[in-house]
Amino acid sequence: MRLTMVGTGYVGLVTGVCFANTGNDVTCLDVDAKKIEKLRQGICPIYEPGLTELMGRNFDAGRLKYTLDKKEAYRDADMIFICVGTPSDERGHTDLKYIHAASDDIAEVLKSLGPKQKRKVVVVKSTVPVGTTLEVKARIRDRAGPDVPFSVADNPEFLKEGDAIGDFNKPDRVVVGVEDDFTGEMFRQLYDPFVRNGHPIFLMDILSAEMVKYASNNFLATKISFINEMANLCEAYGADINRVREGMCSDKRIGSQFLYPGLGYGGSCFPKDTLACIMMGDKVGIEAKLSKSVHDVNQRQRDRFFDKIQGHFKAGGGLTGKTLAFWGLAFKPRTDDIREAPALTLMRKALGFGAAVRGYDPVAGDNVRAEFGPSVTILDDMYDCAKGADALVVSTDWDEFKSPDFARLATLLKSRVIFDGRNLYRRQHMAEAEYTYYSVGRAPVKQGG
Repeated sequence: MRLTMVGTGYVGLVTGVCFANTGNDVTCLDVDAKKIEKLRQGICPIYEPGLTELMGRNFDAGRLKYTLDKKEAYRDADMIFICVGTPSDERGHTDLKYIHAASDDIAEVLKSLGPKQKRKVVVVKSTVPVGTTLEVKARIRDRAGPDVPFSVADNPEFLKEGDAIGDFNKPDRVVVGVEDDFTGEMFRQLYDPFVRNGHPIFLMDILSAEMVKYASNNFLATKISFINEMANLCEAYGADINRVREGMCSDKRIGSQFLYPGLGYGGSCFPKDTLACIMMGDKVGIEAKLSKSVHDVNQRQRDRFFDKIQGHFKAGGGLTGKTLAFWGLAFKPRTDDIREAPALTLMRKALGFGAAVRGYDPVAGDNVRAEFGPSVTILDDMYDCAKGADALVVSTDWDEFKSPDFARLATLLKSRVIFDGRNLYRRQHMAEAEYTYYSVGRAPVKQGG
């Protein structure tokens, strides 16, 4: 098939590259000329394992191209996937301006091609509030005219940053919202190479497909906030969240995924999608109380952890003049995405209380440099980052942080103090190494004890 991806962000680029890799002719459209030129040079704008290699292979094979020309991108396409950003505004409401702009551009080209063109399918791949895809249909119809042939569909993505290629190639399920059999059959053909592992394609109505994405992400966010709330109770009563988690998750009805205590969720999906559910409820007079609580618990989790940092330094005059070293800046490992990253929240708070802040991350350092400028020092080595710091804060669970050289680290830090937001280390080991150690949902370890 001839496919067009509108937007070369995370979703558009991964989707386009994976479709090209199964033999489709894919055009990736963007309005950013510098970005398109870099893509043509084989430079990937995001860190995603395996993506750069697939980009190069399919570009060289002629199945993948990048363009700024909207007419070229839309003219011969069988399916047009809208993969633009849908950020939250200051109220937490979904901003659809990029969806609307893409819809208007598509309508303009469809109108110019006239009623005798082949029928195209316009697919909303971006995560959008329920009803948006049908609004896109009405918007295109209004601008393109009553006789122009096209269909619309919603095809939400379920890609984990850091494992997006694997998720796309071997999906748990493919969800598609359609209005007719013609569109449904096109999707069956398109996704057939990806579901030969026996996992299903769910064809459903458009409104339900839109809601599946929100319901899924909101539920996973709920699990994260739940385990963090349990962790806070464990701390208050002297229980160990790791032991509690083991006992709880051995129940097959519960399972273990997304039930890890820590600093709360971040990234581009969970925060935005939880807020979108709240917003959708407000619009129809249904208070999404659970979603509001999930969001509030998540935001407070970072405040609670920062309170531990402040509390430790309170007797010594507070954070003013102290230096904090942060290991891990991205919101999760295997990505350079710093959107809503817990580390950045903690760093801003530390700066606000007069601390100097250093950071290290295997791939996200440049993004943090661009975000903070000279107010934060980014190092290219995890041990250089710790040198001379009053405490170490572990905020992302990259593999290289899981078994550090604690003896070497002790010679670099001013004092043996670690704030572990990911529960990477055993309390007994920290006690034996004579560290003061704070984690989540477990009692602290005091130096020498």
